[in-house]
Amino acid sequence: MERFLMNGFQPQQLSTYALTLYKHTATVDGKTILVDFWDTAGQERFQSMHASYYHKAHACIMVFDVQRKVTYKNLSTWYAELREFRPEIPCIVVANKIDADINATQKSFSFARKFSLPLYFVSAADGTNVVKLFNDAIRLAVSYKQNSQDFMDEVLRELENFKLEQKEEDAPDQDQSSRIESPSPS
Repeated sequence: MERFLMNGFQPQQLSTYALTLYKHTATVDGKTILVDFWDTAGQERFQSMHASYYHKAHACIMVFDVQRKVTYKNLSTWYAELREFRPEIPCIVVANKIDADINATQKSFSFARKFSLPLYFVSAADGTNVVKLFNDAIRLAVSYKQNSQDFMDEVLRELENFKLEQKEEDAPDQDQSSRIESPSPS
C-alpha cells in the first residue's frame, strides 16, 4: 500500500495491526472515483474481525511472502473465508518480495491456477509491478460493481438508493407544520 499510494517503502515497516484504511482517488475510463483500501492483518488473533472486512468489498488482493511458506499455505483459509462472505468479487493473488528471491518468478504457484485467479509477482521494496497490480485491481472492482449480479450487491444497491419518505400531516388547527416521525424500535 505504501509503495502504491506514496511511492515509498520502509524496510523496517511493522506488519499491519488488525486493519489500516487508506483512501485514494483514481481515474477509470475518464471518471474520477474514490477508492477505500482496507489493509488487513492475516494473523489468527484478528480472525474474529474478518467478516466486517468484506462488507461492500468489490475486489480482493491476497498477498503472500515468497520467503515465508506459511503465508502461501494460509491462502486457502483466507480464500475460503472470502468466498463465504463475497462469493463473486474478483480476487488477485500476489507473490511479494521477489526482489529478495528472483527465482520465485520461475515457480508455479498452484493456488492461483487451481482457482483461475490472476497471479502477480511484485516487490514492494523496489516497486516492481505494484502500480500495475493496484490499477488492475481498481479496474476489476469498478467493473464488478457496475455489472454485479450477486444478490448481496443488489440488496446493498437498493439500500443505498432507499430514501425515507417524510409524511406531512396537517395539524388539528390546519396550520402547515411538518412532523418527522421516527420509526418505533423493533
